[in-house]
Amino acid sequence: MTPSEALVRDHTVYSCVMGSRAFGLATDDSDTDLRGVFLAPTSLYWGFEKPPAHVEGPAAEQFSWELERFCALALRTNPNVLECLHSPLVEHIDDTGRELLALRDAFLSRQAHQTFVRYADGQRKKLEADVRQYGAPRWKHAMHLLRLLVSCRDLLRTGRLVIDVGTDREPLLAVKRGEVPWPEVERRMTRLTAEADTAALRSPLPPEPDHARIEDFLIRTRRASALQPAMDGN
Repeated sequence: MTPSEALVRDHTVYSCVMGSRAFGLATDDSDTDLRGVFLAPTSLYWGFEKPPAHVEGPAAEQFSWELERFCALALRTNPNVLECLHSPLVEHIDDTGRELLALRDAFLSRQAHQTFVRYADGQRKKLEADVRQYGAPRWKHAMHLLRLLVSCRDLLRTGRLVIDVGTDREPLLAVKRGEVPWPEVERRMTRLTAEADTAALRSPLPPEPDHARIEDFLIRTRRASALQPAMDGN
């Protein structure tokens, strides 16, 4: 095991299952995607070589962020990172992880409109390129893009991020199986984007994330980590 993987093993504060299993879209052949947050000991930042901002592994399909990097991405309303805080499938959590989850609403804001829709637009362009080159899109990616747009629209409408697709499961799986013609999928994408645009105009979300609350949490957590060796020695 590498030193980076040992950080994940020994210092993870929160981990969850993401991907199709968290979205309610799992089938028999679905992978189990693990995502997590680890807290690198503060003392590791005192030397020239800093701890990693993220780590792949040690398990297959596992990816973890160091707490500061995770918070920075979430404050920028990164869709993949924000969704980790709302997974219904929590694998591990400690006191720091529970405080992080208690702050998850502080990361949400109307800025999600731009980041989610911009990300979706980039993914749609890739699908359109596949259609031009191969005659069909990657249907699994098309399904997940529709799911993301629904999630974005509903977040802007309600102020709550819910990642389980619920009753949309079968219609989305039909897209994955290639049973929905591409022009119809495109129409759905266009409609959902327009609905997200409308929802953003009167969303209950605040204009920006609560940077101060998140930074206070990060500073307190770093300070507690710095004091940990002295506390252990008492």
